[in-house]
Amino acid sequence: QLQLVQSGGGLVQPGGSLRLSCAASGDILDDYAIGWFRQAPGEEREEREEVACISGRDGSTHYDDSVKGRFTISRDNAQNAAYLQMNGLKPEDTAVYYCAADAFCGMLLSEWDIWGQGTQVTVSS
Repeated sequence: QLQLVQSGGGLVQPGGSLRLSCAASGDILDDYAIGWFRQAPGEEREEREEVACISGRDGSTHYDDSVKGRFTISRDNAQNAAYLQMNGLKPEDTAVYYCAADAFCGMLLSEWDIWGQGTQVTVSS
């Protein structure tokens, strides 16, 4: 069974960069779509926002408008991992970030079955 373990995150000043990693075990990540979600302070799980997604079939990428041009999602099938490169970070990017894996991009939040443990990103001066 596929399991996801996240790393990266931390405290960064506005304008800074961070790279989040999502390493898979128990199955091959190639055929899965990978989504990155974030949950801002005070929000419930149901309010998690999808910020980026990469398809498992053709590698096409999708971004929320709030991060477009600043965040880059990628995957390395040889490493069985996915990444979220975050540049130009803003205080409003502060959240717990989660990676998730499932059939394809564009699914409802409730339909994503496999989740990483989450990692805190704090953007503050």
